Amino acid sequence: MSDVLGIVSFESDHMRVEGLMEYRPIPAISFLGRYRLIDFVVSNMSNSGISNLKVFVKKQPRSLIEQLGTGRHYNINSKRGHLQILYGESNEITTGIYNHDINAYLQNMQFIEESNEKYVVIAPGYMVYSLDYNEVIKAHIESNADVTVVYKTIDDANENFIGCTTLTMDKEKRIESIAINAGQYKKRNVSLDTYVLSRKLFMDLVYEAARTSSLYTFKDILADVVVPLNIKGFAYRGYCACINSLDRYYEANMQLIDHKKAKQLFKDEWPIHTRTNDSAPAFYSSDAKVKNCLIANGCRVEGELENCVLGRGVTIRKGCKIKNSIILPETYIGEDAVIEYAVVDKKAKIENVKEIVGTRDALVYIKRRDRI
Repeated sequence: MSDVLGIVSFESDHMRVEGLMEYRPIPAISFLGRYRLIDFVVSNMSNSGISNLKVFVKKQPRSLIEQLGTGRHYNINSKRGHLQILYGESNEITTGIYNHDINAYLQNMQFIEESNEKYVVIAPGYMVYSLDYNEVIKAHIESNADVTVVYKTIDDANENFIGCTTLTMDKEKRIESIAINAGQYKKRNVSLDTYVLSRKLFMDLVYEAARTSSLYTFKDILADVVVPLNIKGFAYRGYCACINSLDRYYEANMQLIDHKKAKQLFKDEWPIHTRTNDSAPAFYSSDAKVKNCLIANGCRVEGELENCVLGRGVTIRKGCKIKNSIILPETYIGEDAVIEYAVVDKKAKIENVKEIVGTRDALVYIKRRDRI
């Protein structure tokens, strides 16, 4: 798809994945043991044939730069395609309330203006879903829409996708209004913050947003132009998770331990690419007991695990009993530790305190590189 520019947008201010995002942007957070959240949107674009990608980063770009590299492991051909990581370079707009998508686009507008593609696909790095953008672009062109917004109809909007935008549409799926999901209703059409429009209109909307308010985001300007423009909805019916809090992060990991649920996201014909390494397969001692877990390569398991996700290179010593927890890469958990309902960040070491127990409603977060 040589006539489409891919733009990966970043998280808005209402998104707070407590603890984890203190050390990296949300799209760089480890997911399901071996992925990063950014892998899903970049894989969707690569699989859709989009070879020119602009990845925008809100802050702390180092971890994303390491993960994305040149894009080669996402099958982005360096001769024909290009993956570029962009972020605001002015201190005035890269901190606080001014650090939003419109300002980031303005700071890097020269790279968008110099692109030759007719269309733009904008998709966020914090949504987990699998989608062929060719289908959306085809529907966009056939409907003569100015903007097409991908949405999902959900029946748990009172608990999920809080702070995201909801869409009101007519029978022809023309969007009549855009609002914020405050959790007051169960059934709603929730935007996946994924858009298709012409590159020219995208630039016009960015400039219009900047003229309207220095705090306007792309969502804000879309809500303003619903009436004059023809904005259509495109229904997505597969698995989707919005990682906008620690609770939603935990829930998505736990859901996808289930093979039936995971099959809605992972498909043989639609691979999710990621950066790999050459570590050995996971090792399980004769005393290990593992039930309903996702365990990445390079792990050493000597204790008991149930309903857990382990990242690469995690060590679980004998006598441990760990349930309903997410252990990020290169963490060490010493003998006889009891851990429940916890998210343990990368390279933490738990040896001296033997019991860390939270609840589903009060998760325990252990800091990156912490010593417990």
